[in-house]
Amino acid sequence: MALDKNGIAQRIAQELRDGWYVNLGIGIPTLVANYIPEGIDIEFQSENGILGMGPFPWEGDEDADLINAGKQTITALHGASYFDSATSFGMIRAKKVQLTVLGAMEVSETGDIANWKIPGKMVKGMGGAMDLVASAENIIVAMQHTNRAGESKVLPACTLPLTGVGCVKKIVTDLAVLDVDPERGFVLLERAPGVTVEEIIAKTAGRLVVEGEIPEMVLG
Repeated sequence: MALDKNGIAQRIAQELRDGWYVNLGIGIPTLVANYIPEGIDIEFQSENGILGMGPFPWEGDEDADLINAGKQTITALHGASYFDSATSFGMIRAKKVQLTVLGAMEVSETGDIANWKIPGKMVKGMGGAMDLVASAENIIVAMQHTNRAGESKVLPACTLPLTGVGCVKKIVTDLAVLDVDPERGFVLLERAPGVTVEEIIAKTAGRLVVEGEIPEMVLG
């Protein structure tokens, strides 16, 4: 059975390491803050000027003045700090963030990402995505494996306007965990519980490398 959005976020949370500074993009990535593994200390950074974001607030505990870059209400951990966007992007451009988790509309087999614009549709702007993909050395994409029409979003080449080139290292979808190898394509590492390798192959348009027995994801 394919993962829901929370399942994708829960699997990505397993990639977090103690002491990291992590930026979470809009959409599924924001849910990662709810699944920090026990025993590690993580600082979540938001490009609108917060270091030390916590999980989403419980209903009734929201503070309308405390939001992330996607204008969602959040919590702040003890010791959190607030600063202007110039300082925030200075942190990003100086490579002070160890991991960036982004959503995407498409990812290519060479690690290109398209996640900000569909031609002909109104958008507010790219936001911080271009700075993040240009500066981050470790980018994980969280997304559905296919679009609403059932078409693959993991492709030989992106068809939508690019946000960044050759920057994505790993993808976690509702079906699989994939490494991005610019020479070989998508390398299948894990499959979602109950999902077969054959289904992943059928729904992956780009080159897919399947080596040996592919284990199921372990969540929780």
